[in-house]
Parts: sequence; C-alpha cells; structure tokens
Amino acid sequence: MVAETNAVDSPEGGRDFIREIIAGDLAQGRAQTVVTRFPPEPNGYLHIGHAKSICLNFGVAEEFGGRCHLRFDDTNPTKEEQEFIDAIAADVRWLGFDWGEHLFHASDYFEQLYAWAEHLIASGDAYVDDQSPDEMRASRGTLTEPGRNSPFRERGATENLDLFRRMRAGEFPNGARVLRARIDMASGNINLRDPALYRILHATHPRTGDAWCIYPTYDYAHGQSDAIEGITHSLCTLEFEDHKPLYEWLLDKLPVPSRPRQYEFARLNIAGLVLSKRVLTRLVSGGHVAGWDDPRMPTLAGLRRRGVPAAALREFIKRVGMARAQSVVDPALLDFCVREDLNRAASRRMAVLRPLRVTIDNYPEDQTEKLPAINHPDDPAQGTRGVTFSRELWVEQDDFMEEPPKKFFRLSPGREVRLRYGYFITCREVVKNAAGEVVALRCTYDPATKGGNAPDGRKVQATLHWVSAADAVPAEVRLYNPLFGRADPGADGDVFADLNPDSLEVLTGCMAEPALADMAKGIVVQFERQGYFCPDRDSKPGALVFNRTVGLRDTWAKESGRNAPAAVGKVRT
Repeated sequence: MVAETNAVDSPEGGRDFIREIIAGDLAQGRAQTVVTRFPPEPNGYLHIGHAKSICLNFGVAEEFGGRCHLRFDDTNPTKEEQEFIDAIAADVRWLGFDWGEHLFHASDYFEQLYAWAEHLIASGDAYVDDQSPDEMRASRGTLTEPGRNSPFRERGATENLDLFRRMRAGEFPNGARVLRARIDMASGNINLRDPALYRILHATHPRTGDAWCIYPTYDYAHGQSDAIEGITHSLCTLEFEDHKPLYEWLLDKLPVPSRPRQYEFARLNIAGLVLSKRVLTRLVSGGHVAGWDDPRMPTLAGLRRRGVPAAALREFIKRVGMARAQSVVDPALLDFCVREDLNRAASRRMAVLRPLRVTIDNYPEDQTEKLPAINHPDDPAQGTRGVTFSRELWVEQDDFMEEPPKKFFRLSPGREVRLRYGYFITCREVVKNAAGEVVALRCTYDPATKGGNAPDGRKVQATLHWVSAADAVPAEVRLYNPLFGRADPGADGDVFADLNPDSLEVLTGCMAEPALADMAKGIVVQFERQGYFCPDRDSKPGALVFNRTVGLRDTWAKESGRNAPAAVGKVRT
C-alpha cells in the first residue's frame, strides 16, 4: 500500500513509478531514510541527459526528506581529469542542488574494494585470467552462442591470491592479467559471463597518484560503493538493466554493510541532439566545436554559457516526466520552457543586428533627447530607462524593402512606421552605393507623435526597434543553430557527416543601446523583436559579445495549438 502522504505528483497528473516505489518502501518499512546518489564518471562534462538523473536523484531525496550523495566514479585514471571533476560539481550546483557534506569518490573505497576482491578469490568466486583482451573477447560468445571457459578459470585460490597481490605490486604490464568473477560463461546475460573486476593500469590517478596500478571496473565498484554509503535506491538508466543481475550477485557474495536496490528509468533522448560522451569528446578533440562549453553543445556548461536558465531546464525535465518507456522528445519543448522562464524575468533592451543607417532630415542636427523606455511590460517594478533619440539612427536591414510585397508593413518608400518609444517616421529617399545596394535611408519624423501615438488618431501597421547612432555601442552577436542537421544524427552510420555547417553565424558590426555595455555575465535580456541574449565570457568593455539563448518565436505552440505541453513529440521507439 502506497502512503498517500508520500505521494509525489508527476507533471502528467499522477505519480511516476520511481516515486511510487520509494513511497511504498517507506510505507512498508523497507527503508527508513531515502538515500540516493548521483555517480558521474569524471571523464568529460555533464550533458542535458545527466540533468534528468540529477533532478531525479536530488529531487526524490529532497521530496522524501532524505539525502543525495555526489560520488565521482573515478576508476579510470587514463580518462579522468581534475577539470572534469570541478566542472561536474559546478554544473550540479548551477542546476540548483547541493550534496552538503556528502561528497564521495569511488577512490575513497579502493582499499575496501581490494579487500573484498581478495574475499571473492578466497571463496572461489573470482580468478586471475592471463588471456589477452582479444582472446577474452573471442571466448565471450555472442547473444546466441555461449562463451568458453578461460583455460585459467580453474586456478586455485592460493595461486589466484598470489597473482592478484603481484598485480597490485606492479609486477605485470598493462593488459597482462585481469581479475574476473567466476559466474557462468553460458549465461544468456553476457554481463554474467565472468566479467572483469580489476584490470592493470599503470597510470597516475588524480586523487591517489601512483599508489595503485590496478583499478576496479565500474560494474565492480559501483554497487559496493552504494552499499558502503548506505544508498537505499540506486537509480540508473535502462542501459544498466542487464547489469542488474551482476550488481546483485556481487552484493550477495560480499559482506557489504547494506543492501541497496537498483531501479532503472528511461534515459533522456532529444531529437537532433547527440548525448554520447564519446561523440561529445570527439567533437571537442576534433575541433568541431570551441570546447566543452561551446553554446552549441548539449552540455550543461554549454547551455549555461548560452544563457539557458537552470529553472527552465528543471521545468523541462519535469515536463518530460519519468517513465521506463523509451521516447524521443522534441527540442521545441526545451525552447518553450526557456522562453516561458525568460519572458517572465528578462529585461527588454534594443539592439540592431544588421544595421541600416537612417537620417531624419527634419530633426535638428545638434539635438538629442532621452525617451522613456520600459524595462519589462509586465513587471512595473523593473522601472524604466532613458534611450537616446537623435538625427542619426540604426534600424534593421530586414525592416526595409524598396519594393515591398503586399503584406510587408515595415519601412518602404513613402510609408510611415512607428519607432518603439519614439516617433512616427516616413521614408523619403533611398541611398545606394555604386553596386546598387541600399546603404542608407533619408526619412522625416512627425514631432507630434512623441511616445508613439498620433494626436489625430492615425494608425501605422509596424513598430520598429532602433538604436541612436549618437551613443550606440558596437557588438558581436553569435547566433546558434542546431549542431546537427537532422533529427537522428548518425542514422546513416557517420554522425559527423550530419554536422550542420550553419550551426554558428557570427554577426559583427551590430549596434546596441548603451544599457547593454555594462551587463554582468550570466544575465539574459530580450533584444526587442529579436530574441533572448546574454553576454558571452569573451565579452569585455569595448568589445561586447552576445550569445543568442533562444529566439522569440514559439513554433511548438503555433503548430500544436497548445500553450503548455507536458512533453512534446513524445514517440515510442
């Protein structure tokens, strides 16, 4: 019976199965305090898929009054770096979670894990194998054919203990020997065909230095680390379901202090995104992106640099929900959550990304004035600011057409439009260069329309944003598009063949209002009529750089006819 007091609603109106399990365990006394863990390998940066696990593990621990540990699975020193450890901790904190005093590393338990390995050898449940990696692979069998026993499988415990201790002492080179569990080479589950528990790696560890030259495998270290820490609910993605029998076999064979239970949930799959750490590593090492925090990357560092709010990402994870069925989520849902969050909080500013000069002939040459501009239309508490109006202005090139089609209502010869916060202006003359390209407009303004309203009640059909040339600050603006050009990158065999050559567009010579010159890193504002933008870490005084977080247009809402989806494009695979 599930205790109703512990029930937690999912975004789709019911309790998800993980929370049902936890509530039931508490109600029936199988657990007194919920203890979960987030156990990343420090061999790269976290990506958006990890956010689902972070939100689940830390979220259920908080909801049920328990705790969540951050534990680094640092069992492979050849791929681990302190940079990754620091980045992972920063990402978890940015997402809004804190492990308090419960920070652990698998390397904290190396001595205990080694002692338990000797226990397995002494009890006949593990042996040292001298086969080469290729020989082991060949004898492992297939999904339809059983494996073959190693010729070293029947070594006695005394000989195995001696060899294992010599492995630890550093007598053998990399790959010469491994410690394997003795389970069943004919098992239908390949993970039970005498899996490796320890391998020889002569490599310096970020925390233990050169104290060890043998390291436990993930399958061996993970469950035992859970048991040492008293983890009650070991929550992991479905690819570990086939590893669960090994997880439980090891717990059965060893004198562990507690008995954690493993439960699996569907990983996060988003159309058009690649969430393979192996591929992400190659994107960085191959120079396809400008580092792990490139705003085109699906890493948490990349999303943060692009200006995605942590609250929006948490809301996205909530809307996706928790289930065992694999699905693919439309990335429009993430954009929806980002827009929804930023629309509530982001201040408004004006910036012209592709400038076209406008001269107002009947405005005094030596005159400027400050016009009041609201900082947020729905939040009066954000107040107003003054924007300079002068004879020379910048408007968007796309806001002018010399020969407009029927439904184009912005600037064209003889047409009157409104300038946001300013006046009505009318285009009187088009200035072109020798190549026939439009380089400037000459306009007139109506002084009686200050503030954007005509006293005679006449209406215009377009309102344009603009920046005064008198105090505009130049900026570079980076527009980010999907890194891959198809919804299923790599479906034809080569994921790198699907890279989008237009994933980054850099605009130079943009013009921004002065209020944007002093923006702090991490602050996102709306460029009116353009989208949401934030200063990049490359930005500095006199050389502003802005990243587009997301555009203004919500294509999902328009196409679906809804306002707030629980999950978009959720398709069974």
